[in-house]
Amino acid sequence: MLERALTDALERAEEGDAIALRLLDAAYEQFCRMGIRRSTMEDVARRAGVSRITAYRRFATKDALVEQVVRREFRRYFDQFLLDIQQAETAADRVVFGFASALRAIRHNPLIGGLMAVEPDVLVPSMVSDGGNTLATVQRFVAGQLRREQQAGNVSEDVDVELVAELMTRVSASFLVTPSQVVDLDDDEQVREVARRFLVPMLRPKRGR
Repeated sequence: MLERALTDALERAEEGDAIALRLLDAAYEQFCRMGIRRSTMEDVARRAGVSRITAYRRFATKDALVEQVVRREFRRYFDQFLLDIQQAETAADRVVFGFASALRAIRHNPLIGGLMAVEPDVLVPSMVSDGGNTLATVQRFVAGQLRREQQAGNVSEDVDVELVAELMTRVSASFLVTPSQVVDLDDDEQVREVARRFLVPMLRPKRGR
């Protein structure tokens, strides 16, 4: 599964290392309170109730710890995305709800959304200057969802789901990285209308679906 591929290192820590999990929880709290730049490994170790040496044994560098914490938040985003689209009855509605869910979940996430607002130079470069890995991961996730719709007969067979997923992912990333002066991203209905007008037509859904 894409979700497992995205967070395999984290899952190993959660399944077999209680101390690593404590450090991840402590780092999340620390980064939310103080930001990443002003937080140190010592701060995280102290909050987790372990020694600095123990912290470094689990995470060799602060960057490695930050990466795992951020990935866990993206994993939670994927989980929430799947929950949010359950209320939709059609493929078109799932695109609409999914688009709104993605923007809402990431922007309102205490860590990721907070960093985008106050420390964009810490988080954004890792999202857009990592050789495309972050966007590619999200693209594969979206393409997988669209492919299931296609296999179920909800989306025309001639739709290039890989390309459509690429376009949807890049539109979402653009809204997240660069605040809009036209679309109020805090207005769910306005965001959904954007999806209805510009994203849904890319699916060319079959009539009645």
